[in-house]
Amino acid sequence: MSPALPLIVHLDADAFFVACEQALRPELRGTKCAVGGTQRGIISSASYEARACGVYTPMPTVSARKICPDLIMIPHTGGLYGTVSRQMFDRCESLTPVVQRNSIDEGYLDLGPCGLRDLQAVEMAVRGLQEKIWADLKITVSMGIAANKLVAQIASKLSKPRGFVVVPVGEEEEFLAPLGIGKLPGIGAKAEAGLDAQGFRLVGDILTRNEGDLARAFGDGWREVVAMARGQDTRPVEMTDEDAKSYSQQETFHEDLGDFAAVARIAKRMVDELLALVRADGKRVKTITVKVRYGDFTQMAHGRSLATASDLEVRFYPLVETLLREAWTQRRKLRLVSVRFSGVEHGAEQLEMFNQSDEKRRKLAAVLDRMNAGEKKPRVLHGHQLGGQKSHPEPA
Repeated sequence: MSPALPLIVHLDADAFFVACEQALRPELRGTKCAVGGTQRGIISSASYEARACGVYTPMPTVSARKICPDLIMIPHTGGLYGTVSRQMFDRCESLTPVVQRNSIDEGYLDLGPCGLRDLQAVEMAVRGLQEKIWADLKITVSMGIAANKLVAQIASKLSKPRGFVVVPVGEEEEFLAPLGIGKLPGIGAKAEAGLDAQGFRLVGDILTRNEGDLARAFGDGWREVVAMARGQDTRPVEMTDEDAKSYSQQETFHEDLGDFAAVARIAKRMVDELLALVRADGKRVKTITVKVRYGDFTQMAHGRSLATASDLEVRFYPLVETLLREAWTQRRKLRLVSVRFSGVEHGAEQLEMFNQSDEKRRKLAAVLDRMNAGEKKPRVLHGHQLGGQKSHPEPA
């Protein structure tokens, strides 16, 4: 019997929004650049050159410019990121039908149906996909390959950009032990500092401590933490239904964020990206749900439905801030925000269901979606400002 193979892949696009813009503007490669609000906004994505100077998500743009005066700011190109995301995952599905799209820029693949017989074949298949995404889309992705989702996800983030890490079956605990404890999902910078003070610096330290120490450090969930430290995870890769029942996107912040206006801008940008996908699929959506998650992983969500399903941003923008306030009831900083559209309906709205201004907006949106997908390259604006056509003004 052949040895078990690591067949779960975690794909994580590198600096995704920046990479999409660089694909349109190759002259930006190797520069200190970032996507975000050009004046009072926040950084949504930063190049690795900018990150080396201390620029991170979601740093205020003003702060980013202070620590990196030559930073090139790029306004969001509406519709571009959703289109590239769809193209990236379409290429994943050319390798295996079992693909889970976790967010706009990361997901899981199960290579089980591929019939691969040895580790070399697994590595060749995944490297081939990594190279195809670069050749076709001119964006780079990092790959982690392991026996389960947990270890594959950690592996994909270890050597970005263009990372490629394989963890052989049976070596999960050995792989995780020397890593900093903050590499485990759910342990942020503040928690990591607190654990370090209690003697938990590496993942392997978890397995050397008694139950009392573990309970004091991690609370009632200490057994789950021990399982993670051992590299144990039984979650399956869940296929994305081609006939989508919903469209969703989430963003986990580099540091917990308490600025309402900044979070609202991020949520509205998600609306842009998701509705571009809705239009590309020839569908409409009726319900929008905004979810927030705090640093301790408690979360709350609120949703609202339109009287008639739509594919236009103007119908959903007025609901974003209202739903965000309803969900964000505790005056604490947030770890994550997500937007989800459901109530998916097929086909365009009937003419009698919308007025003339809606039809004009739809035609404009269709033109801009095509432009953002690469049919027309955005022009260069003044100074360090680089941007493209958008279906609405860039947030301040």
